[in-house]
Amino acid sequence: MRPDYHHSRLAWTFPIALLAITLILNGCSGSGGKRDRDDSDNDVGASATFPVPTEIKGNVDFWRHVYGVWSRGEVAIHDDEHMGVIYEVAKIPGAIQAGYSASQKDWLDGRLSDYTSALRGLEERIRSRQTLTSRDKDLLEKFENSGGKVAVYGAADRLRAQRGLRERFRRSLEVSGRYDQTFREIMQSHNVPADLAYLPHVESSFQMNAKSSVGASGVWQFMPATGRIYMTVNDNIDERYDPILAADGAARYLSQAYRRLKSWPLAITSYNHGQGGMAKAKAQHGDQIGKIVKNYNGKAFGFASRNYYAEFIAAREVAHNAQRYFPEGVNYERPWPYDRLVLAHTMPATNLARYYGTSTAQLADLNLHWRDAVREGRANLPAGSTIWLPEGSIRRVGSQPPPVSASLLARNPSPPKPTTPRVAAVANTQSLKEQSTAPARMVATKVIPKTRYHVVQPQETLYRVAAINGLSVSELRRLNQMGADDNNIQPGQKLKVGI
Repeated sequence: MRPDYHHSRLAWTFPIALLAITLILNGCSGSGGKRDRDDSDNDVGASATFPVPTEIKGNVDFWRHVYGVWSRGEVAIHDDEHMGVIYEVAKIPGAIQAGYSASQKDWLDGRLSDYTSALRGLEERIRSRQTLTSRDKDLLEKFENSGGKVAVYGAADRLRAQRGLRERFRRSLEVSGRYDQTFREIMQSHNVPADLAYLPHVESSFQMNAKSSVGASGVWQFMPATGRIYMTVNDNIDERYDPILAADGAARYLSQAYRRLKSWPLAITSYNHGQGGMAKAKAQHGDQIGKIVKNYNGKAFGFASRNYYAEFIAAREVAHNAQRYFPEGVNYERPWPYDRLVLAHTMPATNLARYYGTSTAQLADLNLHWRDAVREGRANLPAGSTIWLPEGSIRRVGSQPPPVSASLLARNPSPPKPTTPRVAAVANTQSLKEQSTAPARMVATKVIPKTRYHVVQPQETLYRVAAINGLSVSELRRLNQMGADDNNIQPGQKLKVGI
């Protein structure tokens, strides 16, 4: 991975060279590359914002099948460049598990070796103008609609195996029920398409503690260096692991990428390949994602980068039409119900737990961005940290926890300050979209009601201002007489946040 990559996805797919080590594929006697009856719908998933040019229709259709049609008990053997060329969708012999058994690896190696020999033989017979066998003709026919017959040359070196992910994607959809509404509001607050909330299906399958081999972490799979730009990432607090905080970082990254690249397909692809890499691709091939996928040979613009936008389109299509792809039903989880507290004072997690009548262990389960030092009481929670509390905690207690003594704080290292400006506040994400929540600053002493204002800080968005002041975005707009789709605020602007 290049230094300017901002993150890397978990390796749910693998090149052939890694099959023996890390495959999580499936597949035995197969379907010969047949797909479902909707293959003719090659424009599936396309929209004005997210176009599907001719060059990547086969890619999108391939990943649609991976996510919504092929089960983990099936493996597609295909061409890694001409994605419409599928030699076989095979069923794995024996018990289907998370990984391959030794015998299943041997079986798959045998299938791949067989196709390698057949494709090399076909190429040789074409070059020497020998009579083609019936199998040669069958293989050659697969290239007619994807790459053309000339694509036969080198095909033996482009073999790849891909396990179906239908069951994984269905579970990913169920978990997404916790966050989808909030993710969409975050995206909209940054003026990016709400459907970018589907990206975690591609990145991590909504696995909370996902971590790639190169260090990308969390549902949104941020690399450490890029994570530090958009959120707090240190030894005590790593907000890459908080899906909601990381979603705000992802939205800001994508907004910036779009301003630079002027194209949503390119901005989305930059989430995998980096903005610098996509700027180079655009300089050579314009802003047409199809031409870039087909022709760009930039450093490290490999299989994952070439397919990233197509995977997003396919995930969007399957997620948006879940009833069609999962007629057995999807049990979406309840939207994230917990109370949000923006901590006013630095303190250990034990004090916070005691104040709200819960346990440190329960808080640690809710606050995935706490690292071991905070969980184990060896480091303090810094003021300005976002804390998730059991639902109803703020309504029940009604105030911020008081400051702790300097002697108690001195027992732990001084906490790093959050990387972005924050204000002590509380909120409940379950009502971020339509309902207002508890007031931002709650104190035990009686306060004379008066209008409260928030001065917008650099890099703050409408969503962040709303969240840290205990409001929904719609309530914040109402207080400031803003339009339903107005997200524009400027540093130094004074916004009304309470009366």
